[in-house]
Amino acid sequence: MRRSDMPRLRDIAKLIRTKNAGPFQLTLDIMFPDQRSYEHVVASGVINKPAMARFFKVDEAAVRLFNYAPGNAIKVTVPRLVTCGDPADTDLFGGQQFGSLVDIEVPPLD
Repeated sequence: MRRSDMPRLRDIAKLIRTKNAGPFQLTLDIMFPDQRSYEHVVASGVINKPAMARFFKVDEAAVRLFNYAPGNAIKVTVPRLVTCGDPADTDLFGGQQFGSLVDIEVPPLD
């Protein structure tokens, strides 16, 4: 399979969003329509602490990642680079930070 033919996270997930988790933290929620989709993405390893640290430009040690099987969801929490409400804050509610995460390619499982 050519890399460009791989499904993207947006093709598999039901919901991908970011939002504030208080004034100093941002949370990413990735929710899947079923257990099979959830387990496929978790097993692929594309959502991991190093990748999320690079994406959000934070120290890997500050990334908290939770795989929540009962809800078919992955949650990632990171520190905000700018405190919510700061004059330099360009996204007061943190709702636009997921952007290009939707394009993460998810390899097929063997």
